[in-house]
Amino acid sequence: MNEKKRRPSKKRSTASKSPYFLQPGKQGAVTVYRRPAGNRIDAKLCGTMPSRAMALALVKQLERAESVVHDLFLEATDDGIEALEAVLEACRQSVSRRAPAIEAGVSAPRPAGSKRRGRRRRGPRRNGGGDGAPPAEPADGSADPSAA
Repeated sequence: MNEKKRRPSKKRSTASKSPYFLQPGKQGAVTVYRRPAGNRIDAKLCGTMPSRAMALALVKQLERAESVVHDLFLEATDDGIEALEAVLEACRQSVSRRAPAIEAGVSAPRPAGSKRRGRRRRGPRRNGGGDGAPPAEPADGSADPSAA
């Protein structure tokens, strides 16, 4: 008998759950922890922030740092623990420096002189220009370039 080969089922891509979680602290503060990984049995205390917005900013910063150094939280050596503490402190300081902007809900500012990335959307083309403005006049002052 001729049996058909079965195609493997497509695994649904679930959004990966963040390894970080928040817990309320004293006087309205929020504490950020990382779930146990590797040979750890307890959650790692990553920092305490004065507000939830700043705690979420710390989580975002830590996720970026961990994406660069994949085994950051898995190291059990003295050097690895020192490196982890240094990275945690740098992330906490970075978030603390940006505290006023985070509390105001402002996203990180772009550096001066940087342009927007990606495709630009333009409106309907009118009068030959893509931005809706009338076409520029020639430098010699004549209104019609074909009249010269």
